[in-house]
Amino acid sequence: MANAHLAKLSARHAALDASVAAETRRPLPDQVALARLKREKLKLKEEISAAH
Repeated sequence: MANAHLAKLSARHAALDASVAAETRRPLPDQVALARLKREKLKLKEEISAAH
């Protein structure tokens, strides 16, 4: 069960990473959206680290 939870967190982290990359490639990136995505990504990274 813990492995499934970690896999879900890792998948969400990867999806957020893709969203951040896509937003930064835009001609005028939305800085507020980028900050929100990065905060969420960091929160997930910390949760993944704590679960190990």
